Amino acid sequence: MAFFAVQPILFTDFASPNKFLSLSGLQVLVVDDNTDTRTLIGLILEEFSAQVRTVTSARDALEVLAQWQVDVLISDIAMPRENGCLLIRCIRMQEDKRVSQIPAIAITAWMTEHGRAIAFESGFDMYIEKPIDPEGLAVAIAQLVGRK
Repeated sequence: MAFFAVQPILFTDFASPNKFLSLSGLQVLVVDDNTDTRTLIGLILEEFSAQVRTVTSARDALEVLAQWQVDVLISDIAMPRENGCLLIRCIRMQEDKRVSQIPAIAITAWMTEHGRAIAFESGFDMYIEKPIDPEGLAVAIAQLVGRK
């Protein structure tokens, strides 16, 4: 008979955030229909000191954008009803420059050259594949807002 010791992994230890990289003061809106993904990205960004709001749909994202100053948008591409590409097109057409010029990152589980081209043509500034690398996401955000 074999015995195994199982050591639990604390959920908050997943990121091992770079202590020199801070997203403090940044307000980030995360749009994803998947609860686990939204929660994970929110926790990652909070580890890097960002203020985060999460929503489940493009429609909810537009409502938040009307009420909250967002510094960076992170959106899944493949969502039911209005997908991430439709969301970013709608954002880029807004008259309010604080909304229309928000730096935006597309996230997806299916990274292809065609998908990447569509994301950029739609108005996303960056394209990141799932699963999300915590430090890579923080660095991407810092680059988008000129912090690194």
